[in-house]
Amino acid sequence: MSDRPPFPDVLASVADVEGWMTDDQAARLYDRAADLGAGTRIVEIGSFRARSLIVLASAAEDGVEIVSIDPHAGSDRGPQEIEADQERGDDDHSVYNANLTRAGVRDRVDHVRKMSDDALTDVDGEIDLLYIDGAHRFGPARADIVDWGDKVSGGGVLLIHDSFSSIGVTLALLSTMFLSGEWRYVGRSQSMAEYRRERLGGVERVTNLLRQTLQLPWFVRNVIIKVLLTAKLYPLTRILGHTTRDWPY
Repeated sequence: MSDRPPFPDVLASVADVEGWMTDDQAARLYDRAADLGAGTRIVEIGSFRARSLIVLASAAEDGVEIVSIDPHAGSDRGPQEIEADQERGDDDHSVYNANLTRAGVRDRVDHVRKMSDDALTDVDGEIDLLYIDGAHRFGPARADIVDWGDKVSGGGVLLIHDSFSSIGVTLALLSTMFLSGEWRYVGRSQSMAEYRRERLGGVERVTNLLRQTLQLPWFVRNVIIKVLLTAKLYPLTRILGHTTRDWPY
């Protein structure tokens, strides 16, 4: 669309929006959303306070359907906030709407306030760009990849946050994507992995497996960093190149 805001402006617009997204990850989201034309569909699972959703909605052409799936139940907000907390969830929901409104994209987004497994029937037809950043535990993460991934169109894109960073998400990838003949691993921006739905032949599957396996040393590094951060051994994380007290993502 001719009036699509340039990426630096979009990045600046989410600078104060709470969430977990690096500049490189924002750029990948922006570029993939900008690739789509009218009549296509974007689905995001796990929108929290709309940081990544604003990037997607700002980049997408007019006529692209954008669906946000998040129960805003106050659960699965991080390792210390797994259990549901309705007051916390309602606050997230209020801030989410305010952030979308301030960014000027609230009317572009259809919000389904349900758990992702309950929302499957709310999205009819195929998805052209699916971004998964929901619950990071193995079971829910695997279910999102399998059940929602089945809805992605041929040639469509699947982006998964906290890949090769979260133990649950990485195990879900190992059990679904590493040996898959339907998903080509494109690459990653830190912990945001990109896959494209394509049929892979025998040699391609081996190459695909190898390319993903090569990310596992980075995963081990991230797990060690998280252990050190939990133990408050901050100087040791710097040896591994981690200079903040935030978990690697």
